[in-house]
Order: sequence, then structure tokens, then C-alpha cells
Amino acid sequence: MGDWNRELWSLGLMSGTSLDGIDAALIRCDGERLIERGGFATFPYDAAFREALRGVLGPRVAAAETAEVERALTLRAGDAVAALLAQAGLPADRVGLIGFHGHTVWHDPDAGITRQIGDGALLAANAGIDVVSDFRSRDVATGGEGAPLAPLYHRALAADLEKPLAVLNLGGVGNVTWIGAADLLAFDTGPGNALIDDWVQAATGEPLDRDGALGRAGRADETALAALLDHSYFARRPPKSLDRAAFDPAPVAGLSPADGAATLTAFTAAGVAAAVAHFPAPPRRWLVTGGGRHNPAIMEGLCARLPVPVEPVEAVGWNGDALEAQAFAYLAVRARLGLPLSLPSTTGVREPTSGGVLHRAA
Repeated sequence: MGDWNRELWSLGLMSGTSLDGIDAALIRCDGERLIERGGFATFPYDAAFREALRGVLGPRVAAAETAEVERALTLRAGDAVAALLAQAGLPADRVGLIGFHGHTVWHDPDAGITRQIGDGALLAANAGIDVVSDFRSRDVATGGEGAPLAPLYHRALAADLEKPLAVLNLGGVGNVTWIGAADLLAFDTGPGNALIDDWVQAATGEPLDRDGALGRAGRADETALAALLDHSYFARRPPKSLDRAAFDPAPVAGLSPADGAATLTAFTAAGVAAAVAHFPAPPRRWLVTGGGRHNPAIMEGLCARLPVPVEPVEAVGWNGDALEAQAFAYLAVRARLGLPLSLPSTTGVREPTSGGVLHRAA
């Protein structure tokens, strides 16, 4: 599709499985190298919209109900674009592309299905900027898991870091990128924050376990933890990926709020530790991104189970809150240039595969 103008910015938008809001980030890149990272902001969802979004998750939701939420999500995305550009003092004509992930409402790669809502054409018309959306469908259609998609960006970020390195993203679902000197491997590790968030919401009315306080106040129930870990997913060889609802939290149903939170926190950490068995070589270091790195109980669990340093990505100068949105800005440029968004070792796709759908602003 021709060369990319490296003077232009790309803006990424991510609505993650934690249902907390839209992250928006600006970067400049050439489709391979990261040239510059720019502004970033998070635009939280109000409680009513969060529940509306939660209501369209899953395989059997009426199309009319999904369409209404999709439009509302897209309008919020447009507001996020305008707000970030105003914050950065950047005119829209300096931005060549928006990478709009939308929100995953159902992910079942075994059935050849990955479904994200978000109207790229509407966003392009409203923002006056070309939009790339629908990043996952082509990967799934050609034999891939459709996730995770951030690994190529992780590799670009980590170009100068010591290898092997593991980059762990703890959103609603956990995923890891193992980066070797020449090789790349990626897969979902298991639950991230989703089970904890849902438990805390039901038990206390709060949307998340802030600062890990509830989990740290309880004690993990070893019987319930063993039942949670007795799931065929952990032994499956990667590439592999998960839907937010892949694990049944029934083993913790009879526990106190604090013990349930502690057990689900331990489950997240244990799932990550189980991933090491699938790596080509042990990593020298773990860098943690996503909302889970803000939960001290999760980070303590990871440090206890992993024998090498475990640190938030800020330890190497990255912004863990911005990383996923930056990744879709990066992938939008790669899609615009026809470069691969996924590899056999990251999603199981049959060959390196590009993707995305381009929506012109004009």
C-alpha cells in the first residue's frame, strides 16, 4: 500500500476485557521501529454504560441490543480521540490513522469466531481521520486464535533489552509475550483481573479489588485453587487464547469475600507460573503491564511463584496503562502497509498474516 509517512502520528484506542474504559494513545512508527511515543489518556466508562457493555457479552445477544451499545461505544471513542488531540495540542491533520480495536464481546477461536463491536466507518466520519478496525477476524479465518495481537509491538519496544524476556499483560485475561534473541512466542496465560473483578463486584459492589486490599485480607483456599487449576487449558500447548468467561469460578462460591478474592488472585498468579513450562527457555526477567500490575496482591503472588525479577513495565520506561492502546496504533500502521499483525508463533495462524479493515474518512 505504499510507504507510510513517518512524520504522521497514529492513534490507538483500546476497550479491554476489564470493562473499565477506553485507553487512547499516540505514537509515531514506520511499521517496524517505534520512533516516538506521544500523549495518552484513559476515559473511564460510567457505571450505566459499563453494565450495558457487560450485557452484550457472550454468543447469544440480540443484534438490536448490540447495535445500540456499539454506536454508544463508537461515539465515546470519537470523544476520546478529540479529547486526546486537544490534550496533546495536535491537529487532526497530523494524525494519519486511528487503530480502533473496539470491544471484544465473544471470542471462541475453536469455533472460528471472534467478535468485536465498534463502528470503524462511523468513527472515521466523525473524527475526520482514516480508521483501521477489525484486527482479529482475518487471523481467525486463516487458522489463528485471533489473540494476543500485542506481541509484535512488545518486540519493537524491547529491541534493546536483554533476552529472553517475558512481557505479561494482565487485563481481564492474562497474556504473555516471550521474546528471544530471534524468536517470539505468545499466548494467553489464564485469568487476569476478570474473575477477581466480578467476585468483588458481586461481594462488595465495587468494580475491582482496589490495591488488592480484599485479596490481601483473605487466605487462599488450597482446595478451591486446585479445582480451578484442574483445567485442561493450562496443559495445552500454545498458541492458545481464551474468552473472558472461559473459567467457571464455582469452586470459590462458598468462600468469604476476602478468601474468595485471595483464591482468585492466587489463581491468576498460578496460571502465569504454569506458562513457563511452554517457553523455549526461561526468561531472565518479567515485565508486567495492564491493570493487574496495580494490584499488589497479584504482584506479590507472581514474585513468590517466579524465580527471576518481576517488575512493572515502568521499570524500563514504558507506560503500562498506555501499552495496549499504543499497540493498536502500531498495528494500524502495519495493516496500512500490508505487514503481518500475527505470526504462527503468536496466534497459531498458518503463515504471517496481515489484517484489519481500512475506513477512509472522506
